[in-house]
Amino acid sequence: MTLRLSLTLLLILLPAGIVFGAADGSWLENVPTHDHEKTNPYHDQADAIAAGRRIFVDRCSHCHGENAEGTKKRPPLKSERMQHGASEGDLHWLLVNGNMRKGMPSWARLPDQQLWQVITYLKSLHD
Repeated sequence: MTLRLSLTLLLILLPAGIVFGAADGSWLENVPTHDHEKTNPYHDQADAIAAGRRIFVDRCSHCHGENAEGTKKRPPLKSERMQHGASEGDLHWLLVNGNMRKGMPSWARLPDQQLWQVITYLKSLHD
């Protein structure tokens, strides 16, 4: 392979690797143990699922889709990684801290109760 072709491939594949590498849940590596282990006080509560859905539709659906199916620019939240790879504490950490490199804002200004309700709703979704 020529040097020019090698450099061209590197310039094409490297940014793609960075984008898709971060989209694979690499943010999970940043979650401190004490946050990872947090428990959701509203886990599986029907009223929290309903409240979380209302908050999700109001605050999150414009990026992640009406039913968390994702959009062209934002990931689905029904994925295996979100359902089983991320703990409720991990999701809480992400909502509080955001990931601006990926366009995810911090939602720390929302009351903690609402953050947990959104998480309860998201964890109730299944593909």
